[in-house]
Amino acid sequence: MIPPAGIEPGKNNLFYNESHDAWRQELRKFVSKEIVPFVEEWEEAGEFSRELYKKAGEFGLLGMGYPEKYGGTSEGIDIFHGIVTSEELAQGCGGVAASLLSLNISLPLIMALGTEEQKQKYIPPVIAGDKIACLGVTEPSGGSDVAGIKTKAVRDGNHFVINGSKMFITSGMRADYYVIACRTGGPGTSGISTIVVEKGTPGFTQTPLKKMGWLSSDTAALYFDDVCVPVENLIGGENSGWMGIMSNFSQERLGLAAGMNAYSQICIDEAVTWAKDRKTFGKSLIENQVIKHKLAEMSRKVNSTKAYMELLTWKVMNGEQPIADLALLKVQASKTMEYCAREAIQILGGAGYLKANSGPGKVERIYREVRVNAIGGGSEEIMLDLASRQLGF
Repeated sequence: MIPPAGIEPGKNNLFYNESHDAWRQELRKFVSKEIVPFVEEWEEAGEFSRELYKKAGEFGLLGMGYPEKYGGTSEGIDIFHGIVTSEELAQGCGGVAASLLSLNISLPLIMALGTEEQKQKYIPPVIAGDKIACLGVTEPSGGSDVAGIKTKAVRDGNHFVINGSKMFITSGMRADYYVIACRTGGPGTSGISTIVVEKGTPGFTQTPLKKMGWLSSDTAALYFDDVCVPVENLIGGENSGWMGIMSNFSQERLGLAAGMNAYSQICIDEAVTWAKDRKTFGKSLIENQVIKHKLAEMSRKVNSTKAYMELLTWKVMNGEQPIADLALLKVQASKTMEYCAREAIQILGGAGYLKANSGPGKVERIYREVRVNAIGGGSEEIMLDLASRQLGF
């Protein structure tokens, strides 16, 4: 398997050490054995085997970065291990990675704001692969406008009664634990709380959504009709959910950027392989200057994005919060992915238009997955607006 984004096992640099290298090698074996052979089957089926959660839990993938007392592995683990994880999972499939790791946008809220009792209840079974957790923030009326959340939770004695809906929720059909952002107070950010709703609670229903990409990812709309949950399911204090939600974004955007840049590198690798084998007008396609220039430009964008990503990862790991740069990085990564997917399809020609089980590789699927990456986790437009405000423009 070709190492993503130019990183090879044993080739440590300023940011990566022996621990990162060891994790990359082991995870690469896991992905090659447990994910890659089944990607097309899962994409056609619209879901992947639930057994994969258990295998990932036993391997240690789901517990990476979580405290040992909850069954995780945190000693010696830093954000660069997360970058390695995103890069290696890209060798499998975006839809599988998105749903398999939906715990990493839900459990951090419980880690940051929850009581010890809540942590003991929800975290161990999820990182063991026995249960699935997801985060419900986005609503039909608006995705990036988190401050405008309309789903309402009203306190009624020892319970909250929830009414409203959520949209585009990853792991929305399969999840056992749903960390839901609700309005418990007034308008704006100060009136938002996070509450855990468990699968099977009366009045809580889910509807699957069909998509153009991430086909094997479980994505759903959630509906709350007088859903009654114990007050003990409130994560953090009432009306204190905003900061917990916001604290997720730095590492989520780094992970998204790492994945997108790895997909960009895959596009280069697939295009190079094809161009070397493809004969046109009596010579290999790669001998044409126009093809060499396409590949060089793709490589320039991938290498630039990787350097930006690694610098920001190092800054976050050392306590900085470069909000503007993280927003710009996500835009840089999605535009790089879009460019590389387009150029790879051009190099592959008609073969690039075929699905992976009929054509030469993965580029067709990556091409379809560009848009979800450019929108999810903060759209390019919202990211540019956020960055401009942070920079004082």
